[in-house]
Amino acid sequence: MRHRRIDELMTHEVVSVRGDTPFKEIVRMLSRHRVTAVPVVDEENRVVGVVSEGDLLRKTADRAAGPEDMPAVPGLEAWERAKAEGTRAEELMSAPPVCARPEWTVVEAARLMEVQGVKRLVVVDDEDRLIGVVSRRDLLGIFLREDDDIRREISEDVLGGTLGLDPARMTVEVRNGRVELGGRVPYRGMLPAIERMCATVDGVVSVSVTRLAYEKDDVFPVFPGGGRS
Repeated sequence: MRHRRIDELMTHEVVSVRGDTPFKEIVRMLSRHRVTAVPVVDEENRVVGVVSEGDLLRKTADRAAGPEDMPAVPGLEAWERAKAEGTRAEELMSAPPVCARPEWTVVEAARLMEVQGVKRLVVVDDEDRLIGVVSRRDLLGIFLREDDDIRREISEDVLGGTLGLDPARMTVEVRNGRVELGGRVPYRGMLPAIERMCATVDGVVSVSVTRLAYEKDDVFPVFPGGGRS
């Protein structure tokens, strides 16, 4: 069982800017290339930050709606105010950038995005040089896998390989990423593990094991007081 790597999904041809790139030039680049953010790189193509539409919109949001001395958005932190007043990429960017390595899996990338609250990750090599960008949309590409590919991986890699079961005694049906397993397994206690392992396969939307029978019930009910039947 293998999760797809970031370098299989990321955008390789990335638009980037230097720290001294002017505000309006960044806006033009975002519009021209139809992207929502650009990495900021130094002279050796090492990533030092990221400028997003959100960073640029702080300037608009902080403009006065009435008297000149009255900010449109009161209560901004000092760093937010500085960004709103910035005119170059190095003043506008979010830093340090949230980066990933090309060998990371989709799962690792998704977890980092969730923890950091970002919509994209800059992909860098061992020397922090820019080699790509992976977005939430790129990661969702795993759900475009063909049902036959998912079925084959579950049958051969998960059931036959990892769990050591006989795929011939089981059925694997996949429709639009929804997996339904049937057949027989040796023990009832294996059902949660089977469901959990199948759910981790790239492209799987849901897993049902309700049609799986078992030969031996090795799960004993626990009664109040810790006793078993």
